[in-house]
Amino acid sequence: ILYFPETHGITFRIQISVKELLDTDVLLKLLFHLPVNYPSTLPDISVNSDQLTRAQCMDVKDKLLEQAKKHLSEPMVHDLILWIQQHLKYVIKQSATVHNEKATLSKGTSAEDGIWMLLVHLDHMRAKAKYVKTVEKWASDLGLTGRLMFMGKIILILLQGDRSNIKEYLVLQKTSKVDVDSSGKKCKEKMISVLCETKVQSQHKRFQAFEVKEYSTLDELQKEFETAGLTTLFSEFVPPLLK
Repeated sequence: ILYFPETHGITFRIQISVKELLDTDVLLKLLFHLPVNYPSTLPDISVNSDQLTRAQCMDVKDKLLEQAKKHLSEPMVHDLILWIQQHLKYVIKQSATVHNEKATLSKGTSAEDGIWMLLVHLDHMRAKAKYVKTVEKWASDLGLTGRLMFMGKIILILLQGDRSNIKEYLVLQKTSKVDVDSSGKKCKEKMISVLCETKVQSQHKRFQAFEVKEYSTLDELQKEFETAGLTTLFSEFVPPLLK
């Protein structure tokens, strides 16, 4: 815990590790700004995490503020930290449900409702480190989760999120100078194949974050798809890439 005295109160920066839904560790970075008349006034709270989307971080913040109101006029930071450690998995689970419902309500009942999924194949990455960093930034900025997957010469990007953001990602992917050509000059991605663009079904698992992963065998890659309930997607689109 770090303390930063300020003229208008005190700011606490706290990092805690919490076991989430799939028994993976989520590192929460919490910032509490305590005004001079705290605890009679609620603290300002900021939440960040590399494992959560921006929407999920906002939901965690909202829930912490709800709890803070119950402790008004009494010291509360310690209680809030204990509460989120115990309830993070439920907040995230509820967050996914609420955001899915909001997407459905905001877009009516057409075929574009809910969360969509995109699977694309890239032929190569010459400037791999820069390319990967760019894809990670796009996914983060657009609130997309999923995987950038490397297996031998196969490069796949699997994304989940609002359909409008999926579409925006594709525009960025096709129009930005994301790689370099054989002479080292920046160039646009010309060898991208959209293998699948479809609505996420009930049997599909939602990815909680965007991760870059490398697989040494096809079996490892297949297990990633199977874990996400995407066995059919794998069977249909990945084996043909090996031919």
